[in-house]
Amino acid sequence: MDINLIANTKQSFLKYFGNEPEVVILSPGRINIIGEHIDYNDGFVMPAAIDKIICFAFEKSKSITSRIIALDLNEEFSIDFSKKPNLDDKVWTNYIRGVVNQLQLNGFDFEGVNCVFSSNIPSGSGLSSSAALECGFLKGVKELYELSIKPIDIALMSQKAEHWVGINCGIMDQFASVLGVENKVIKIDCKTLEYDYHNADFGDYSLILLDSNVKHSLFTSEYNQRREECEIGLTIIKRKFPEVKNFRDCTEDHILDTKGEMEEDVFKRCYYVVKEISRVIKASIALDNNDIEGLGKLLFETHDGLTREYEVSCEELDYLVDFAKTESSIIGSRMMGGGFGGCTINLVKKGQEEVMKEKIQQLYHDKFNIELKSYDVKIGNGTTIYN
Repeated sequence: MDINLIANTKQSFLKYFGNEPEVVILSPGRINIIGEHIDYNDGFVMPAAIDKIICFAFEKSKSITSRIIALDLNEEFSIDFSKKPNLDDKVWTNYIRGVVNQLQLNGFDFEGVNCVFSSNIPSGSGLSSSAALECGFLKGVKELYELSIKPIDIALMSQKAEHWVGINCGIMDQFASVLGVENKVIKIDCKTLEYDYHNADFGDYSLILLDSNVKHSLFTSEYNQRREECEIGLTIIKRKFPEVKNFRDCTEDHILDTKGEMEEDVFKRCYYVVKEISRVIKASIALDNNDIEGLGKLLFETHDGLTREYEVSCEELDYLVDFAKTESSIIGSRMMGGGFGGCTINLVKKGQEEVMKEKIQQLYHDKFNIELKSYDVKIGNGTTIYN
């Protein structure tokens, strides 16, 4: 827990509003161990909340108008909670506007807030700072106005807020941000929203994120296109195999038997999805059996699928994973997140973290003339009130 971040947020709130905050909320980013691009395909995913957070300080504004200040950006905006929100050119504000829209649509009775927030979630790293922003802001309004909203509904409303912004995301990011538990990963059934926790004891290995420090502009258009390709493929499969209701019902044989009826890209997307759903199940078993080496192999397999079949990787991410394959201290690595930039997640032998980081940072800079960032992460709790 970043005590300095929390103290600075509270002090800034006092400076701007002249009062101590009524409630302080901590809302985390997330990693996904395995199960990439599977949440919107009715499969299983295995995310976890991490110890990188957005800290929010709130009070009731005693009016319908709210003033919201983003300390890290040195920006703020005001919004009238009684009016239907519209999208704005200032992108970060739209996630909050989307939350307000959800509260209105669901008929909740609330008024304005004063809010200051600050974050140590690395920007643009693929750690779902947008989900943390949505879930944390919604949790704050809920607590201030004592709204009856279950944790799962905070996640679902935050997901719909992101849809309103224009990203047709699955449920994973918001779910992990709200329902994360320290030292546990969550295996989520994205069809039923049933979930269970698995111990995240990586034994002799640490979780290290390597941030490529690139974000290619393809992300939004290609993300939505992948969803469409999977929907097209599933329609073709269901036509030939009526017993198949979703990708969970599919086997590799189903995909191979319909290959001739699909465009090549559609086939590759579907083939990846079915194999990745299977890998998540294998990963949960590996964790339960403390088979961290087996988990590492699955990470490498996932990256290969994301590169060759789902085609959402990029040269920089592939370079980082190829490096990992040559290092005996790294037993698993893959790109994490939507793709076309962001981080790789790596299982690194304890005691070798700094040596590995120094080596790859130099190689990466020599190759791309880009500074490679790295983050040590621990698995933490979901969105919570700070006392």
